[in-house]
Amino acid sequence: MNTDHPNEDVNKVISTTLAWLDAVIINEQFCPFAKPVRDNNQIHFAVAQQSDTASLLRQVIAECDNLMRHDKVETSLLIYTAALGDFDDYLDFLDMANELLENAGYEGVLQLASFHPQYVFDGEPASCPSHYTNRSPYPMLHILREDSISQALISFASPESIPQRNIAHAKALGRAFFLPFVHHTTDKK
Repeated sequence: MNTDHPNEDVNKVISTTLAWLDAVIINEQFCPFAKPVRDNNQIHFAVAQQSDTASLLRQVIAECDNLMRHDKVETSLLIYTAALGDFDDYLDFLDMANELLENAGYEGVLQLASFHPQYVFDGEPASCPSHYTNRSPYPMLHILREDSISQALISFASPESIPQRNIAHAKALGRAFFLPFVHHTTDKK
């Protein structure tokens, strides 16, 4: 864990994230591939408490390097507690992080998935529950191995239907279901 000025209890951040992961992502099957990885303890959690962009980008590469060094770790969740609270700032950072992965030679090897407490899908009304499929307790990047994604998709019938299923399921659950799992200080919508 890399922190310059810890401002939150790292164990609490991770336990809050795990509660969201278990209750929302796994139990509601928003990601049908997450349960085996969670059950086999193959997720690495890192909490970034820095606020400067350069440090945050260095940690993205450090997490990618860590993932490549440890074959038994399938994926990494990089959780931000002191930065990227504004969704537009987060999207700008996500663009920088994707460019950094490409420049570091990780394109086609690793990819980033995005989660944020204020996540909004372009073109959807702000009140739409579908946003909650990507709303998390804290801003975070999910670093995935592309070969693992490819393997998981082979054994899944109709993977192209996952997004539509998730939107319909989120709408059926309704906004009230998700609210306990999204960090209260950042859920403005």
